[in-house]
Amino acid sequence: MTVTRSIVLFVLAALFEIGGAWLVWQGWREHRGLWFVAAGVVALGLYGFVATFQPDPHFGRILAAYGGVFVAGSLTWGVIVDKFRPDRYDLIGAAICLIGVAVIMYAPRT
Repeated sequence: MTVTRSIVLFVLAALFEIGGAWLVWQGWREHRGLWFVAAGVVALGLYGFVATFQPDPHFGRILAAYGGVFVAGSLTWGVIVDKFRPDRYDLIGAAICLIGVAVIMYAPRT
């Protein structure tokens, strides 16, 4: 259950961080207005809060592992929202990152 909870929290954090950054981008760069920017700032704050619910008590480990989730999540966001087509190197890189997440977070420790 702890691994499942951790994965759900990583996915939720990714949605808040990537979605928040996307909202800021849309609001500022695409001139969609300050409401987009404000919503993005709130979502980015929620990302930071969600990370605190990870079962591991070490901030550095959580943030390092989340980096790999962010890579894969950003590509997935691009596919779904921006119709981006990752190439095989994007996919290989994301897979390597997710393997790193698994090693960092879920390797047995004494």
